[in-house]
Amino acid sequence: MDCCGQFLKSQFPLINDDLYEYVEGVLSNGIDDFEDSEELYDAVGAVLHEVSEEKTEDDIREICGKLLSLMRGTNGDGPKEEQKVLDAPIHLASMASNLQDNVEDIKSIWMMQRDETLKVDARKLEKAEQKLQQKQEKRQEVAFTNRSLPPVKLQSATASQVTSKKESKMEAKGVNRAQDIRIENFDVSYGDKVLLQAADIVLAFGRRYGLVGRNGLGKTTLLRMISSGALRIPSHISVLHVEQEVVGDDKTALDSVLECDFARQSLLDREKEINAKLNSGDSKSNEINLTNELSEIYAALGAMEADKAPARASIILAGLGFTPEMQGRATKTFSGGWRMRLALARALFSKPDLLLLDEPTNMLDMKAIIWLETYLQTWATTLLVVSHDRHFLDTVPTDILHLHSATLDPYKGNYTRFETVKNERVRNRTREIEAQEQHKAHVKEFIDRFRYNANRASSVQSKIKMLEKLPELKPVEKEVEVVLRFPEVEALSPPILQLKEVSFGYTPEKLVLKNVELGATLESRICIVGDNGAGKTTLLKLILGILTPTQGDRVVHRNLRFAYFSQHHVDQLQLNGSSVDLLQQEYPGRPVEEYRRQLGSFGVSGDLALQVVASLSGGQKSRVAFAKMCMSNPNFLILDEPTNHLDIETIEALGHAINKYTGGVILVSHDERLIRMVCKELWVCSQGTVKSLEGGFEEYRAIVERELMELNKN
Repeated sequence: MDCCGQFLKSQFPLINDDLYEYVEGVLSNGIDDFEDSEELYDAVGAVLHEVSEEKTEDDIREICGKLLSLMRGTNGDGPKEEQKVLDAPIHLASMASNLQDNVEDIKSIWMMQRDETLKVDARKLEKAEQKLQQKQEKRQEVAFTNRSLPPVKLQSATASQVTSKKESKMEAKGVNRAQDIRIENFDVSYGDKVLLQAADIVLAFGRRYGLVGRNGLGKTTLLRMISSGALRIPSHISVLHVEQEVVGDDKTALDSVLECDFARQSLLDREKEINAKLNSGDSKSNEINLTNELSEIYAALGAMEADKAPARASIILAGLGFTPEMQGRATKTFSGGWRMRLALARALFSKPDLLLLDEPTNMLDMKAIIWLETYLQTWATTLLVVSHDRHFLDTVPTDILHLHSATLDPYKGNYTRFETVKNERVRNRTREIEAQEQHKAHVKEFIDRFRYNANRASSVQSKIKMLEKLPELKPVEKEVEVVLRFPEVEALSPPILQLKEVSFGYTPEKLVLKNVELGATLESRICIVGDNGAGKTTLLKLILGILTPTQGDRVVHRNLRFAYFSQHHVDQLQLNGSSVDLLQQEYPGRPVEEYRRQLGSFGVSGDLALQVVASLSGGQKSRVAFAKMCMSNPNFLILDEPTNHLDIETIEALGHAINKYTGGVILVSHDERLIRMVCKELWVCSQGTVKSLEGGFEEYRAIVERELMELNKN
């Protein structure tokens, strides 16, 4: 059994004591309880999934198979369990008549004697069994839902485009060398929904464009249409769309970035090949030609400064948060978030003619965001980025493309200038329409007064013709204002929430957080910041009671009801069925009007509430997740990166909703605009500690900028 425990800890180094002792207790019952690895998976698989989200179901099943082999001793790694062999037949009736004297003999027949140290604490076992039961019930509910609902069949986006004969001829002859990108008179549809109609887009070489617009209008779809070739651009222009994470393999992070420079990599591969031939001595007849080719390769590598490539790749990786140790690790060892950072690093290193970025700040902490903002300000080629980070859009783009009403409107300048000019355009158009209406009323009055006056007949006719020639001024279509509303809650008497000298570590040897001393009330508006991996999410789970402190105490009010919005909340939504169906499954037995009203509080109303969840945009799914989270009427919100996928207007509405909420709020976010709107207290996670920063976000940003300056110097 020791070998099973050692193997378990080697596969799940972060497993806590309660779950470890539970699994060990199940395994210690012996192999007789399990006919095959499938039965062992049914017993402990759910617990192991809880411990590690990174391992797939196949990984867990394989581990269960290995555990069963260790228990049976069939792999040679562990000792076989000793079996009791009887020397002669046993007469049980006679033994039972003298039970007191023969109890040890009976035990030796029917029971394996176990090491007392393997006994499971009853309280911990009960706690672990409750967690397992909840997990299994949840999985069974999801499995039933998946069986009862038909599979989701999503429609795919389509694009059509009109191209001039001149451009087609130039493209066919291969003489088109234009660096600017012009996509004119194109349509993009998603099923029956028209996203863009007769739209034009011009991307001038060397300009940086920010693509903005409400959730669900087709920004991400437009990027995919460009990158996939559904919208045609000159074939000599290289396009790179950072959308998917890097596939993990044995290559180091640094090598994964370096291999993106295909010209450099092919020259280096050829250099190795030639040197191998020269060293082998098999190519003496061709030695002069190979030597000449090798000289040409060295000249080409020198011209492209190939020797500086590793340093440049390392600088990019460091800026995105990869330490020197991480740069030397195999890509397969990184989580999905870090692989997305790696995909961004590869794109920045390869320098395509057109770089497409979709929400690049979602996976980054504040330090990496500030570095990326600075790096992209000197981007030499064309950049098209979708972002809802207000500060990022004020810092990086030279132009803004506004997607609305199935069209694209270009604006010069950053987001703040775009907003100013757009509002001015709306005011000007409103004034023009009002002036035209006044003019029409004055002319119509003249026509009505002198319509039957023969002396004024010619004047009346000219006025009528003038009215007919007046241009039709359509009012600017106003976008619906986004309003989010959290539920009203009753006041609670303090103390509400306290962490007293709390320390926590997934293993006793390595503490993630040490001596945390914090408190919160229903008036709290606390924002937690810090580098990725500093322990922000761990701190939230300690506050929620999901994790038990290794040392110290967590004290909460008995009537405190938490609601937790996690980073993966949106990904865990049931995609089959509508938003109303989703709330009905989670909170059955309530009127449909209540579900509709709840969704409407978060901007999911009308036909949108009846749309299949899988077909919603990321921002719309986030609103559904908020509605689901608040169905339990919580009085304390724990929000972990809630702005991912939300558009700027919804982030603004979220800030106003938090300020109006009468319960407590603890927020983890890297969105500078939201932090400045709501934060009354800033907690910084760093090097295992959590400290309140008196200077607020201004002081924290100054600290981060100083750290980046030191990084650049080194």
